[in-house]
Order: sequence, then C-alpha cells, then structure tokens
Amino acid sequence: MRIIGSVVLAVSVCLGVVTPASATAQPERVVLAGGCFWGMQLVFESLRGVDRVVAGYAGGNADTAHYETVSTGATGHAESVEVTYDPAKISFKQLLNVYFLVAHDPTQLNRQGPDEGTQYRSEIFYTSPDQRGEALRYIAHLQTQGAYTSKIVTIVAPLRGFYPAENYHQDFAIHNPQNPYIVLNDLPKLQKLRKEYPQLVRSDAFKN
Repeated sequence: MRIIGSVVLAVSVCLGVVTPASATAQPERVVLAGGCFWGMQLVFESLRGVDRVVAGYAGGNADTAHYETVSTGATGHAESVEVTYDPAKISFKQLLNVYFLVAHDPTQLNRQGPDEGTQYRSEIFYTSPDQRGEALRYIAHLQTQGAYTSKIVTIVAPLRGFYPAENYHQDFAIHNPQNPYIVLNDLPKLQKLRKEYPQLVRSDAFKN
C-alpha cells in the first residue's frame, strides 16, 4: 500500500522532479514493465521530453514474443514499454518518479491490479550502467523513506532484447478510451499524472 502525503512529496522532490537535465545529451531509451502495457504506454507518451513509446515484450526470446504465447506466463517475457527520451528535457530520475509513483504499484509481485502472472511483473530493463545505478539507488531511497508499507519487488536487469507488440496493442488506450478496462485501470493513472506532475505533461497529451 502506498503512503500518501508528505513522505511521497518529499521523495518526489528529492528524487528528480526538479533535477536539471543535461543540455548536450543524446536520446536514450529504457524498457519498463509494470502490468498491462496499455496503461504504461498511455502514461509515458504523455510526458514532455519523451520522443517515442512502443508497447512490446522483454525478458524472453524473439520466437515467443507474441501476445497469445506471452499470456501463458511461461515465456519469460513481461509486457513492457520501450521509452525513448531526451535527457536534455526529462531526466531518468523523473521517469523513475512517474514509473514508481504513478504508472504502477511496485510492491505487487507478478501481478498488477486485476492482471496476474509473471508477464505483469515490475521490472526495469536498463540500457546503461548509469541507468542501473540510478534505479537501484532510487529503490533503496524509496524503501528507506517508507514510501510504501510493503517491500518493493521491482527487478532491475539489463535489456537483452525488446520486441514490439502487435499493431492493435499500440496506443490501445487512445484508440479505445471507452473500453471498460481502460476506464477503470488506465485513465485514472493519467489523471494522477496530471495532478501530481503537471509540469511534466505534454500540452498535446491525450485528454480524457
């Protein structure tokens, strides 16, 4: 369960909401897993400085990167989003703020909300040693500050491969805003993003 109030606010400020980004940085990418990729894509593509978000699969092999197969929970894949971002406009710590405090609950083991199975696990697939270090320090700080009453179970592992999901999964929430799953599970995340991090939300982000 998440603790709300001054503790979370302090963590957010400390861990990057106001962190200046490099003015000479090149685009970077990270792959994030945290439940169904529909909501994750909706949240991250709403952020300033994020150039592209693709729904897909990470953690398994190319030959099993298909929705029906991944849904068995036996492939090693997690439903994920590949986030390409400009660190001159948004820092990795700011992405971590959104990932941990808005996009999903990192204390749920092999599930997220109504979805159960290892394919819905919480995992950061890093693409550089710096990302790995920041992610581990961030998790340690959240635990020390008591941002959650339960243990964070997020895995931090190197990205071995990312495989885009089928076309009908891309921007699913935007194309299907009245879908009951989207209404109940994903649109509230976008509302929370707008409330807690308005300075990070793109002016052309999806309006619900």
